[in-house]
Amino acid sequence: MQTLDWIVLISTLLLIVGYGTWQTRGSKNVQDFLKGGNSSKWWTIGLSVMATQASAITFLSTPGQAFNDGMGFVQFYFGLPIAMVVICMVFIPLYHKLKVYTAYEFLETRFDLKTRTLTAILFLIQRGLAAGITIFAPAIILSAVLGWNLLLLNIIIGVLVIIYTVSGGTRAVNVTQKHQMVVIFTGMVIAFILIISKLPADITFSKALDIAGASGKMEVLDFSFNLNNRYTFWSGIIGGTFLMLSYFGTDQSQVQRYLSGKSLKEMQLGLIFNGLLKVPMQFFILLVGVMVFVFYQFNPAPMNFNPTATELVLNSEYAAEYQSLQLEQEKIFNDKQTLINKYTDSESEQLKSYIHLANEASDDIRNEAKLLIDKAGEAQQVKVESNDKDYVFIHFILNNLPRGLIGLLLAVILSAAMSSTSSELNALASTTTIDLYKRNTSEKTDEEMVKTSRLFTLAWGIIAIGVACVANLAENLIQLVNIIGSIFYGNVLGIFLLAFFFKTVKANAVFVAALITQVLVIALFMLNQYEMINLPFLWLNFVGCMIVMAIALLISFKDLKSNSKLALSIIALALCSFGYVVLT
Repeated sequence: MQTLDWIVLISTLLLIVGYGTWQTRGSKNVQDFLKGGNSSKWWTIGLSVMATQASAITFLSTPGQAFNDGMGFVQFYFGLPIAMVVICMVFIPLYHKLKVYTAYEFLETRFDLKTRTLTAILFLIQRGLAAGITIFAPAIILSAVLGWNLLLLNIIIGVLVIIYTVSGGTRAVNVTQKHQMVVIFTGMVIAFILIISKLPADITFSKALDIAGASGKMEVLDFSFNLNNRYTFWSGIIGGTFLMLSYFGTDQSQVQRYLSGKSLKEMQLGLIFNGLLKVPMQFFILLVGVMVFVFYQFNPAPMNFNPTATELVLNSEYAAEYQSLQLEQEKIFNDKQTLINKYTDSESEQLKSYIHLANEASDDIRNEAKLLIDKAGEAQQVKVESNDKDYVFIHFILNNLPRGLIGLLLAVILSAAMSSTSSELNALASTTTIDLYKRNTSEKTDEEMVKTSRLFTLAWGIIAIGVACVANLAENLIQLVNIIGSIFYGNVLGIFLLAFFFKTVKANAVFVAALITQVLVIALFMLNQYEMINLPFLWLNFVGCMIVMAIALLISFKDLKSNSKLALSIIALALCSFGYVVLT
């Protein structure tokens, strides 16, 4: 980091915070503060929805995911366009008609207060945790790579977000997210162009894709119905659709983005815009990661991209073993250069297989290095992250981009963290204010409600910073956020589907079913963690949704009409078939 990088980084962040605070100053009523005065155009909604989902984790973890596993992760998003169409046809018209502030208000109208309160609390738990992780994710990576203080970074990111979110509410979030998305898109495009320009002169973009393909990085589609493969076409279409329906249709951090729309049409167009652009955007971000992989086919890569982990093991009793692995990795790299040069001239299938084997051997050495790092950490009683997927892209930025652009890319990462966290704090405050505070207290004036919303925003901001300060890394940050969502989303989506489509199901049946389902989903997740069953987290959305619907329909069986009984039979058959696959 040079002076120019600091100027670019600090000025970009301060301009965004200052602009958002100034543009939305003086929100005096609840309509303005929580729904942005219903003034948002479709492009503002679309960009705001994308910015909410595209946290710093997206721009740190996704390239690292592609670097390690290739383009297959894009299948995770295949259900998104389907979900957008369903939400535009079913969810949004109902929310707009009822003029709700939160998605959970509808559930009291359809069921009762306790069902509304339960779903609101489930949202607050999972989104409160996720808000902390969206702060923690960039903070821990930047602290490891740049040597910045982790606690201080958590506080800085959190405080910057709190300033404009407390000041301007929903409108401040929407206004700033438009500009944050411009910064993010600009930064990623520049990074992509620079990666291509840094490849050898004779390596064109098409040849770079060939080299990536030779190592299995361009395998986008997997049609196998194998639960050992986390990301397949079917998990994306089925599990992904249920996850996206839950996230965009029932998660207040997203619902609040389009409830601020000027009209029903603007809300629907905003979500369709997101549905059309999101998959190509994720494809592009993954492609950036694949190009980083190709770059390191021609340039030596560290054994582990986390510098803190490397420093730890080199100052331990395992240093000699680690250095021996480094020599092996160097030899493989040199051999691979010869193979790649020959392959780019001939495109021989035999050479392609040799390159693939060389990269597999390199991956094996990297895995051995991770084990040594873990042993060194245990020996010194220090917790350090040996899995370096999340450090790949930031390592490339800091070591290969020109001065000034490093500051811009760091601004991209921190802008993404701020945009996502601001939406989450805004939604957490809205849900707490409307679904818990207002519903259980006497009538309040607009001024009192705005003041209360600001206080809840501040409180949730402090909680998020607290979660960030005590968080621990998972295998991959983008997976950690999706795991948290998958544990709760399926259950909540099932409650909403029962409300929409099964009019004879009553409140008590849904409430009991939701409580039982949440316990079962957590139990299934833990069983999978201990490898007693094989149920990847993405499928929890489908399973949770089906279980809560099945239990509620069973409890209400005597009141069901014939079409609802048929639906129950289909759901039961689907659960039994899926259970057989999981257990066998």
